[in-house]
Amino acid sequence: MEPVFADFSTDPAQLSNAVVTHHRCGVASSHLALGAGGHIKVDFTVDGREENDEAVVTVTVLGTSAPMDVLLNGKALAEELAIPTGGAHSDPQDIVLSAPGELLATGANVLEVRSPEGSDTLLRLRAVTVVPAHERDKAERARAARAANRSVIAFSAEVRAPGATAWQPAPRLLVHIDMGERAVPAHLAWRGADGSEAAIGLRADLTGFLGHRRTADGAVTEYRGSLADRWAYPEGTTTARLHRFSTEEGHDGTWSPSGELRLLLEDGGAPVERVSWTDRRGASASVVLSSADRPDVRKPTGELRDITRTVVGVEASDEFDAAGEVAVNLLSKSRSKWLGDGESAVLDFALAHPAAITVYRLTSANDAPDRDPEEWELQGSHDGGHWTTVDSRTREHFRQRYETKEYSVVSPASYAHYRLSITDNHGSEQTQLSRVQFLTAESAAGPAHGAADFTGYRAPVGGDPVGYRGTTVPGPWSDTPGRQEGPEAGQALQKLLAGDLGETARGLDDAARLIGKLAAYLQNS
Repeated sequence: MEPVFADFSTDPAQLSNAVVTHHRCGVASSHLALGAGGHIKVDFTVDGREENDEAVVTVTVLGTSAPMDVLLNGKALAEELAIPTGGAHSDPQDIVLSAPGELLATGANVLEVRSPEGSDTLLRLRAVTVVPAHERDKAERARAARAANRSVIAFSAEVRAPGATAWQPAPRLLVHIDMGERAVPAHLAWRGADGSEAAIGLRADLTGFLGHRRTADGAVTEYRGSLADRWAYPEGTTTARLHRFSTEEGHDGTWSPSGELRLLLEDGGAPVERVSWTDRRGASASVVLSSADRPDVRKPTGELRDITRTVVGVEASDEFDAAGEVAVNLLSKSRSKWLGDGESAVLDFALAHPAAITVYRLTSANDAPDRDPEEWELQGSHDGGHWTTVDSRTREHFRQRYETKEYSVVSPASYAHYRLSITDNHGSEQTQLSRVQFLTAESAAGPAHGAADFTGYRAPVGGDPVGYRGTTVPGPWSDTPGRQEGPEAGQALQKLLAGDLGETARGLDDAARLIGKLAAYLQNS
């Protein structure tokens, strides 16, 4: 008999050997909600079984729910089964029932879960499984492995100040940590490059988390989240800052290869610089990313690169929509313009990926020099809510129309949002610009040869901690958006040969893997 499961904790539900239909049922983000008289039917197939084979039926519900009836092929396994009280509102509880072999049919079968008529409480159904009694453990492991494969997890998050009653929306939390062991995290703690910190505990079924966080300015809040989506890697990581490392373990002063680490943690704030975690088995690890991996602490002095095309959104405090003189024109190469009421204005730009702006350019519009900006600040933000001034200008003057002036950023740092806050113009009651451009530069020097991109430790289940370090996997396989070209690609190739092959590939398997990467690089160069 092939194991059967229907997991309603995701949308769409995860099904194996099952077709599900339902009546009087609402679909929530982490469960199905059955009202009075509602039911689900799970159609499944049994092939090649012994006549007396028994099955185990597990119905997983959330918290205290309505009583339920469970039927297999029309025969009751349980009637008016009440869910024990005492659990939290969202804690999953397993109801385990035995299905005698004579109730199973070779071929088509139907398992039905009902919420009785007249019930005034919702039956919140999380999952249903049917497995052979003698293979129950094997089936549970298979189900857990399938869940572990969907290791890219997004949570909708909320925060609440101490003493407050209302929760406020917070940026989503995106997590993916994989050391090659397919073990999902149970506890996470991290620190952002701006000094912010957070720590959370995740539910056993990964449907939510609870914890606390402290912002860069010291504000402390409660922190909670609920499952929004899950993907099998690499889905869900396309626009995220994913780190991939070739890693080593240190034993008594000797370092040996220990596979690849994939690390992704985005909370809507600054890039992470330290992450610690414990997985479901009890293994733990903690890593600190080196300064070489943090663009906000490097001095960018290399060749300039225009990244204006990576702007995915622009908003203005005011614009003349009827005349077509809107904020999006600021990203165009044509001689259009943006115009807004007032001698001051705010222009917000959102980038597809965080970047350290080292130079920006402003182009004056077609007429009315008194509308030209005279004083402004360029500000950066990780979350679009907290802003840091990276450059400011006063007494600026454009000598002619469509003149482009270039400004170097005094304090470049990596941000996902930029704001041009114009505080004064040359005397008009309106303010205008034709174009805004953002440019960035590579750092003057990369990490020293052989330097690790993270350092830390890891502790296996029941074992002592050992040293743990890693070097960024370079090239187009590193999940950094865009293909590397020119000098950047040459540096990546040099690092691959000198770093990965020279230091990490001790065994034939590692060498073959890295040669495959090199071949992929050459093909894409």
